[in-house]
Amino acid sequence: MARYSKKASRKVARVMRERKRGTLRSGRSGRKVKSRKQAIAIGLSEARRAGYKVPRRRRATAKRK
Repeated sequence: MARYSKKASRKVARVMRERKRGTLRSGRSGRKVKSRKQAIAIGLSEARRAGYKVPRRRRATAKRK
């Protein structure tokens, strides 16, 4: 079974193209996104908001000794 829907991957592809052109901006600050990882994260969060099938975000877990 696929983890991501086709529409979700299309959303990420669109965001990656925007990044390549230099038109992708982040959040409230509106800074230009240069990082590939950040661009993917923006695409996935947009896909989640649109209701496409995307796994939940991984939370940082506290390390125990």
